[in-house]
Amino acid sequence: MQVELTRDFIATLSESIKREDRDVVIRLLENFHSADIAELYTQLNEDEGEFLFTLLDNETAADVLIELEIDDRKRVLKNLSSDIIARQLIDNMDTDDAADVLGELSNNRKEEVLSRLEDVEHAGDIVDLLSYDEDTAGGLMAKELIQVNENWNVVTSIREMRKQAEEVDEVYFVYVVDNSNMLKGTLSLKKLLLSSRTSQISDLLKSDVISVRTDTPSEEVANIMKKYDLVALPVVDQIGRLAGRITIDDIVDVIQEEAEKDYQLIAGISEDIEPTDKVWILTRARLPWLLVGLTGGILVSQVIGLFEADLGIYPEMAFFMPLIAATAGNVGVQSSSIVVQGLANQTIQISKTFRRLLKEFSVACLNGLTLAGLMLTYNLLVKSSLALTFTVSAALFSVILFASLFGTMVPLLLDKFKVDPALATGPFITTSNDLMGLMIYFSIGRVFYALL
Repeated sequence: MQVELTRDFIATLSESIKREDRDVVIRLLENFHSADIAELYTQLNEDEGEFLFTLLDNETAADVLIELEIDDRKRVLKNLSSDIIARQLIDNMDTDDAADVLGELSNNRKEEVLSRLEDVEHAGDIVDLLSYDEDTAGGLMAKELIQVNENWNVVTSIREMRKQAEEVDEVYFVYVVDNSNMLKGTLSLKKLLLSSRTSQISDLLKSDVISVRTDTPSEEVANIMKKYDLVALPVVDQIGRLAGRITIDDIVDVIQEEAEKDYQLIAGISEDIEPTDKVWILTRARLPWLLVGLTGGILVSQVIGLFEADLGIYPEMAFFMPLIAATAGNVGVQSSSIVVQGLANQTIQISKTFRRLLKEFSVACLNGLTLAGLMLTYNLLVKSSLALTFTVSAALFSVILFASLFGTMVPLLLDKFKVDPALATGPFITTSNDLMGLMIYFSIGRVFYALL
């Protein structure tokens, strides 16, 4: 049941916590989902949040811990003993969530918690997951799944599935393996229920199963699940043995993280940050691209210096410098953003670069002709100088063409050389196009003022 966290509710809850009225707090949280409790935790101070956490049963506490932001989760774990973390929290988590939580602890604390887990098999599965890079399929997968052997019959399979189902929250697929645990396919529950009790699983399985390896990058996993509309995806090791499964809820997190990372890169932030990070970390993430912008500004001033004599003779050209620079930057960001988005969702292929450039050139021509025509009309009506009129219109058209092609080419080249194409947008494209836009503007101005 979804609930609304109003100010009055939070105030009532906070007051009940201050009075340490456990019964009232428990009653207020009775219909709360774990995600709502995690959101509520962020509205309370540290002491109130700690008191709230102590009232949760083990299973709910484990679910809430997973939903908390990293900083809040670390704060909760800091105040709990290793024994409580192990027996009351980790024991009630799926292996993938448990690995994520333990991965945030120091090595000594991690080993301490693992040593206190009573379920040795559960602890072993978590240790296996901790060995994988967090940005790979192995780092995303959970060990909990339903699997049957291809040599079993229907009766044996159902009996074994009942045992395995106790550890699995959601059964999306039944995976079929051989005696060496090699993934052979998937099994339809409908076919299993409608088949004869003595039927062999090898006769019922669907062999064309889509899977990924443990070292597959998480972004590629997300693209595969999106492309084939999968809610769960099996993960195999290098020789094809079933290692685990990835569910859609894990992939939603990956997609969100990738979107946030690309947005930060576009905005000129060079590393993954959170609003709660320290001032030095926030500064370090933003400063590199600000330095790029500063360097670009210096170069732009140098370009203007090169044409200082022209400005002295034709000072009216200065009025349109901001327009040319702004248009170049905007066009370049538009083009690069479209390409970056296409590369991210795999709708643009490097092999079709020429076709993409031709299409962008056509769009740029139409946009350039439209804007240049509008500026030509405006200047003919308002300005008396024909040289300035034709200079601005011709420069605007040329700048739009250049910025569109440049904004398209740069992310394609970066992607070809395995560099995140999101780096091409934002400050880099804007600064480069400002520089080239002004050079084009002044160069065309020299020609027209000489002729007219």
